[in-house]
Amino acid sequence: MANINIQKCLTNHLIMKYKVILLATFFLFVGTTIFAQEIITDDELKKYAIAMDSISDMKTTLLSSISDMVKTNEEMRTDRYNELSKIIDDDAKLAEAKATPEEIAFIKEVVAKKEEGTAAITQTFQRLAKEYIGAASYNKVKKALSSDAEVKSRYQTFLDELEKNDVN
Repeated sequence: MANINIQKCLTNHLIMKYKVILLATFFLFVGTTIFAQEIITDDELKKYAIAMDSISDMKTTLLSSISDMVKTNEEMRTDRYNELSKIIDDDAKLAEAKATPEEIAFIKEVVAKKEEGTAAITQTFQRLAKEYIGAASYNKVKKALSSDAEVKSRYQTFLDELEKNDVN
């Protein structure tokens, strides 16, 4: 009988040890996860917002410039531009659509301007991410914006502030 009580006591003791170890592991994991979330400073968010706002402005300016080119072109209507721009790389379809050399040249001019502007935007974006925000901060903020509602809210506040300043 004493043997059974000793075994029972040892079994209970082992079960208790496993529970303690399991509980400690759980708290260690939860604690590590909570602390693994990096803190995003206001300065990092402001820089990120300024950079994204600048890139957005550059995109808007490029699109507006291209749109103005198409609208002010006296040799081709906008609908004709839209039709031909979709087939600009297919000589057979251009011939079928009876595209003139002037129309083709104009579309290629617009394409070149778009590519040039896109390259400038990409270069500026990369430079801002690396040199102004910092690569590590850029990645940290971008990641946090995709998963942290509080960071998204703070970021939106900075964007709204920038937009308000752009209007004034």
